[in-house]
Amino acid sequence: MWPWEHVLVGYLAYSLLAHLWWRDGPSGLEAIAVAVGALLPDLVDKPLAWEFGVFQSGYAIGHSIFFALPISLAAGVLASRLGKLRVGVALAVGYLLHLPGDLLYGFVQDRVLYLQTISWPFGTAPPAGDPPGFQERLTYFLSGYREELASGDLSTYVLIQLGLAGLVVALWLYDGAPVLRECLRALKRLGHRFLAVIG
Repeated sequence: MWPWEHVLVGYLAYSLLAHLWWRDGPSGLEAIAVAVGALLPDLVDKPLAWEFGVFQSGYAIGHSIFFALPISLAAGVLASRLGKLRVGVALAVGYLLHLPGDLLYGFVQDRVLYLQTISWPFGTAPPAGDPPGFQERLTYFLSGYREELASGDLSTYVLIQLGLAGLVVALWLYDGAPVLRECLRALKRLGHRFLAVIG
């Protein structure tokens, strides 16, 4: 899955959980935590593999279920001790949903369930015939995506992506636009202080 897909799926799942369990939407900090969790496996594995050659592929320790479960549990325990349980849950939801998201993407693309992508160090990741280097790979992947969007001849997968994005943006607005909401409140407070100082 693309990074934004992971964030969309993570936010959708966490927002629904928050509404069902706590009867309200995510805070700005929770929205950030779910996004960080959703991106964490790629933020760890892709640069280490593509740019620094630490791993053979972009699916290694960050994508490993053997790493993800303890990290998610530790995040929940630490957040709970700090009085921010929901932030820990948000991070864990984003992180843990990243793994099946990549499995689904591999299945949709190749009709193969690449379980080895989440079983590092016990499995080897699917072969990658992509160009070396982080920037080169990113450019390679994005160029195909950009060409499809520019052509207007969208695949079913891209249509589903766009539908998911629309649904999550609507949910995010329903939730009060977390993160943006907190930024606007902070700007309003700064504006009031500024006016108090000059007035």
